[in-house]
Amino acid sequence: MNLSSTSSLRARAKISDLLVHVLLWGYAAVVLLPLLLVVNNALRPTRDIFRHPLALATSPSFASFVKAWEKANFNTYFFNSLFITVSAVVLATAVSALASYVLGRYKFPFSNALLAFFLAGLMLPFRLAIVPLFLLLDHLGLIDSRIGLILVYAATGIPFSVFILSAFFRQLPGELSEAARIDGANEWTIFGRIMLPLVRPALATVVVFQFVPLWNDFFFPLVLLRSTSKWTLPVGMTRFFGEFQADWSTLFAGLIITTLPLIVIFLLATKQIIAGLTAGIGK
Repeated sequence: MNLSSTSSLRARAKISDLLVHVLLWGYAAVVLLPLLLVVNNALRPTRDIFRHPLALATSPSFASFVKAWEKANFNTYFFNSLFITVSAVVLATAVSALASYVLGRYKFPFSNALLAFFLAGLMLPFRLAIVPLFLLLDHLGLIDSRIGLILVYAATGIPFSVFILSAFFRQLPGELSEAARIDGANEWTIFGRIMLPLVRPALATVVVFQFVPLWNDFFFPLVLLRSTSKWTLPVGMTRFFGEFQADWSTLFAGLIITTLPLIVIFLLATKQIIAGLTAGIGK
């Protein structure tokens, strides 16, 4: 290959990279523009939004956020969602990590059948089982209970978490655990101090992939919770939109409060998520 051909290939590669960057930045602009518009209008009075919908907030005010937080009961809905979602994610991740470690690192009778039992949950929509699930929770006295909803959410997150974590545990070299046993470490020490830190990207991935659908879930809280003091944000939003449908500034503020935790968790876990999703590609 001569010098001119090499220069031509490099020029094409630069043009291709430039086009990719332009397309990605253009897509980012299209996605972020509505979000920025919502933030901008949440900082403006409703009368200004009706007069000039696309104008910038020259005198930003957080009055709409205070109104949504206090008068629209967003403080109650927000902390209910936070408590239920975080508790369910922690419980599901803890159970999944323990189960995945055993299923990924050890072979014993019916281990493959047990793994298939966990993974079968990926093929069964939980919403189709709402009637027997409702009857079960009613028999246990867990209807209109945050604990009941947490248990349901944790159960829905375990199949996917076991699927991801067991694959990561299976890829770890066996020499690590053998060396730890020679040094006198027991199984709990090997699991907690050696193996678990090595699958941190996978843990971040399963946490985010559980947190987002649970935070946005509307179906189970609507069916299983009756008291408004126990409602989560998705259910509370229905009442909120009915009461403040003419107050656009407060509506925008409520939407921002609802989506802010999702944005924060993605910003904090982006590197770990990418590492978890791309692990093993180069092997």
